[in-house]
Amino acid sequence: MENNLLFEFTIDKELKTVFITREFDAELSLVWDAFTKPEILDQWVAPKPWTSKTKFMDFKVGGRRFYAMVSPEGHERWAIQTYTSINPKTNFKMLNAFADKDENPELPGSEWDYTFSELNGKTTVRITIYNESLARLEKMIEMGFKEGFTMSMTNLENVLASRNKS
Repeated sequence: MENNLLFEFTIDKELKTVFITREFDAELSLVWDAFTKPEILDQWVAPKPWTSKTKFMDFKVGGRRFYAMVSPEGHERWAIQTYTSINPKTNFKMLNAFADKDENPELPGSEWDYTFSELNGKTTVRITIYNESLARLEKMIEMGFKEGFTMSMTNLENVLASRNKS
């Protein structure tokens, strides 16, 4: 399958920020749902062979998502996200932090800003991830964030393609 969809991934250590732009061959409402509904998020957000399991998610300002990425051996890596701003189908922002299984966050965290736009049936998602500390950004890089995120975007592309057919 040839893929001519835009995918840019830039790390700016000076700004402690990751900038991602990803285009999808799907309508905005479908892409928005894929980022905001736990039953869809869990289908793509973890890089294979890991899986994702959402313990709870309340997509509203002040609401939270608590989920784990689970290794094939059953090792769980938990994260908690708190939604700080939601403008339906155009933008949402959240605070993200690694956590233990009891919802205790490992601080500092990062601020994620998602912006969605559609043109000619293709949806572009722009994500800015600001880290409070350079150490946290470097930990993300060290953990293989770019590679894992790239795999997750491929997973999402496949989920969107299957939903486009139905």
